[in-house]
Amino acid sequence: MKKVTLSFALASAVLTTAIAGGAGNWSYHGATGPEHWGDLKDEYIMCKIGKNQSPVDINRIVEADLKDVDIHYKPGATSLVNNGHTIKVSYEPGSYIVVDGIKFELKQFHFHAPSEHKIKGKLYPFEAHFVHADKDGNLAVIGVVFKEGKENPVIEKLWKNLPSEVGKKVKLAHKINAYDLLPKKKKYYRYSGSLTTPPCSEGVRWIVMKQELEMSKEQIEKFRKLMGGDTNRPVQPLNARMIMEQD
Repeated sequence: MKKVTLSFALASAVLTTAIAGGAGNWSYHGATGPEHWGDLKDEYIMCKIGKNQSPVDINRIVEADLKDVDIHYKPGATSLVNNGHTIKVSYEPGSYIVVDGIKFELKQFHFHAPSEHKIKGKLYPFEAHFVHADKDGNLAVIGVVFKEGKENPVIEKLWKNLPSEVGKKVKLAHKINAYDLLPKKKKYYRYSGSLTTPPCSEGVRWIVMKQELEMSKEQIEKFRKLMGGDTNRPVQPLNARMIMEQD
């Protein structure tokens, strides 16, 4: 898979402002919506010309001998912030995954409604992204899709602390373990893609869990109402890529 090494400065900027967005001049709607991102700033050009963009419809699939993702999470979710594009949950150091023999530390997780990825043509009402970076700034993101169903107790703990104002940060009374927002079965799809928000940088290792989780209609709607509607980038062309499936 293609790898792109980001400088520490760029990696820091990506993690703080680009992944699901910090404050900026882009949005999910209208004149600053996804179809216009590549024209808003020179540094967003990959949103327009990139050939390995995310999200995608996971439908061109080949079985592969993929190792299990080595996950080492401990309770570390400390605060939530409403950045105008999503609710971002900050994570303290010490939790990580190992992919391709490389250690990627969990930096934050955030949400999209509806889902950004489609799985075999199916769009889900909600998706969580767990963002990791290695020591060189390369990124690995785990995606988990949610269907409408019973109330999700971990989401509920977060939603009780939702910051309504853009830019507002709320500290959690008790640390939450991101592991509790992963499915029990850890089989996954994998492909090389990009950030799903400007600057749409490529070289991101994407790991999309095959098993879906559940959350209630009320929980989904609470997020959507706070965000003012859809917060997903439309699926992008696969071009020459194949999706690998852990068998």
